[in-house]
Amino acid sequence: MSNTAKEYYEGLKGKKVAFLGIGVSHKELIHKFVAYGADVTLCDMREMDEFDEDIDGIRELGISFQLGKHQFENLERFDMVFRTPGIYYNRPEIQQAIQNGANITSEMEEFFKLCPCKIIAITGADGKTTTTTLISEILAHAGYTVHKGGNIGRALLPIVDTIAPEDYAVVELSSFQLLSMRIAGDITVVTNVQPNHLNVHKDYQEYKDAKKNLIIYQKENSKTILNLDNEVTREEYAPAVKGELIWFSKEKMPQVGSFWDMQTGKIYYNDHGDTHFIMQRSDIKLIGNHNVENYLTAIAAVWGIADIGNILAVANTFGGVEHRMEFVREFEGVSYYNDSIASSPDRTIAGLNAREEKVILIAGGKNKGLVYDKLGPVINEKVKVLVLMGETAQVIYESVVSAANYDANSIKILFAADMAQAVALARENAEKGDIVSLSSASTSFDMYKNFERRGQHFKKIVNELK
Repeated sequence: MSNTAKEYYEGLKGKKVAFLGIGVSHKELIHKFVAYGADVTLCDMREMDEFDEDIDGIRELGISFQLGKHQFENLERFDMVFRTPGIYYNRPEIQQAIQNGANITSEMEEFFKLCPCKIIAITGADGKTTTTTLISEILAHAGYTVHKGGNIGRALLPIVDTIAPEDYAVVELSSFQLLSMRIAGDITVVTNVQPNHLNVHKDYQEYKDAKKNLIIYQKENSKTILNLDNEVTREEYAPAVKGELIWFSKEKMPQVGSFWDMQTGKIYYNDHGDTHFIMQRSDIKLIGNHNVENYLTAIAAVWGIADIGNILAVANTFGGVEHRMEFVREFEGVSYYNDSIASSPDRTIAGLNAREEKVILIAGGKNKGLVYDKLGPVINEKVKVLVLMGETAQVIYESVVSAANYDANSIKILFAADMAQAVALARENAEKGDIVSLSSASTSFDMYKNFERRGQHFKKIVNELK
C-alpha cells in the first residue's frame, strides 16, 4: 500500500461519511469504509422496503440510513459525502448542501487524488467504452498491469492500495462524473463531442464544459488526445490543452497523431513527418467504420507506451464489448445482435452504417431530448423491418415516414408493447440470412434500469427462442 493510500484509509476511523445512492461503486466502498472504522450513512431516494438486491450485505454492517424525502438533509454534518454519477451534481439540493459547507466528492475524484500510477482518462459522446477497452487490452498485451474502471470495470478506489506505480489505470468517465471533477489524469482522451444527455444537463454548453474539465485540470507534462474531425474538440478544446496535443483523424494526416487513409485502408501514426504504418483496415476484427475511429483513438493514446505489434495483435483478436454490436445467437438462419449501448440516434446510425445489408431493427425507449431527424433517412436506407417500442416509438416513426427517401413498399414498420413482443415480431418477419439488431437510439429508462439490463433481457429472450 502506498503511504498516501495508507494514510487515507487509516484516517477514516471515526469520520462521518455519507453515500448518496447505493450504486455499483458505493457497495464496495461502504464495506471498505466500515472496515476502516468510518461512521457510514447511506442516503437514498428509496425507502427501506423499496430496496432490492442492491442492499444485500449492507444492512448487516450496522450503518445508518437517511432515506426517501430526507435523503439530502443536513449533508454538511458529514466529513465526506460521496455521490453516484446518477445524482446530478447541479441539482438544487446538492448545490445548497455545498453552500452549507458539505464536502461533496465521488469515488473517481478520490481515486484520482490517491492513485500512484499513471491515469488514462477517456470521455466523449460515443465510443468511450470500446476505446477504453481497446487501450486496456493493448497495454495488457504489452505486459502492463491495467486497472480498468469508471463507467466500466470495477470501482477503483477500494483497490487503490493494491495499485503499483508502474501500473496503468484506464478509466471511462461520463459528463455526470466530470461535472464536479477538478483533477485530471496523465493522458486525457476525448473521442468526440455532440449533443447528448440533454434531458439531464441544463444545456449543451454545460455538457461540453463538463467534459472539458478533463483538459482544463491537466498538468503541463500531460498528453491530450483529440478528434481532429470533430468541431468541438478541434475548435473549443484544443486551445485549452496545456501539454502535448495528439490528434486522430480519418480526413487528413495530423502533424502528430493517428490517421486512417480511407482510400487505401491503411492506418498510420505520424510524428512530425516520421510516418509509421500500423495496419490495414482489414486487420481489425470489429465491424464498422466507427470502430476504426476507436482504434485510431486508442493508437494515439498508447503510442510510445506499447509497440505496433501489441496494437496489431489486439486488432486481430478483439471481438468487441458486451452490448456493443454483440453477436448473441444464430437461430433459424437469422443472426441476432445486441447493440443496447446505442442510446442516441448517432450511435444507432453508426451501427446501421457499419452493415452492408439491410437489417431488422428493434428501436425505441426513453427520449432524452435529442433530435431524431437524421435517423429517419438512414433507417429507410438500411432497414427492411422496423420494430418500435417505448416512449420514442412515435418520434422515430415520424422521422422515418417524413424523410425524403421514405418508401412504404421498402420498409415494414411494426409496434411492440415490450421487448418480448418486439423479438417475436422480428422473428415472424425474418427470413434465413437476415440480421436482427437491438439498437434503440434511446435510453432504457422507460422500461429498464440501464442499457445493460435492456441488453441482458434481449439476450435472454433471444437465447430462449425455440
